[in-house]
Amino acid sequence: MQLTFIQVLELLGTFAFAVSGATAAINKSYDVIGLLALAFITAIGGGTIRDLLTGATPVAWMTDELSNTAIIAAAIIAALFFSYVKKLTRLLSTFDAIGLGLFTITGINKGVAAGLPMPVCVALGVITGTFGGLLRDVITGEQPILFTREIYAAASIAGGILYLVAGHFTGISGDIAQGIAVTVIVAIRLISLRHNWQLPRIRS
Repeated sequence: MQLTFIQVLELLGTFAFAVSGATAAINKSYDVIGLLALAFITAIGGGTIRDLLTGATPVAWMTDELSNTAIIAAAIIAALFFSYVKKLTRLLSTFDAIGLGLFTITGINKGVAAGLPMPVCVALGVITGTFGGLLRDVITGEQPILFTREIYAAASIAGGILYLVAGHFTGISGDIAQGIAVTVIVAIRLISLRHNWQLPRIRS
């Protein structure tokens, strides 16, 4: 089967999300079932919630053998080469950012196809890109990254709005608008990590 460049990047994003789930499970000393479960939850949690909200059943991962294979492979690799995987923080952060960007656009496209209002489409994009990590953090008892000051959901929102504006109000083709939006999300996320940028703190 011939894969497009976007599909390859989506698989890399899925793989990175699954590795983050698997490594979190190893850090918490979960057994092999817990490791696999957390890898799957992190990788497909956001998309599952999105599909359930929009009534798109069966949900995407149930019919996507490639993504399921990538998740299982990620869990196995994380388990067998954990000490090495932990050293690839920068590479995994890059894949994670790519996954965030691509999954954000996927979620928005699902909302647009369902005829939903633009703000709801952006929300679906954010859910698709971030809720897998939210579920991972809740299950492992960590403070969810989604609720910290890190520029994570904010990057998803910014890119999602840009995608809709570029695609619907400027006449730019869908593929170009998608590419620009993903690039912006990835750039915002990686630059914010590099320079430790954070959102302003809300003071009482």
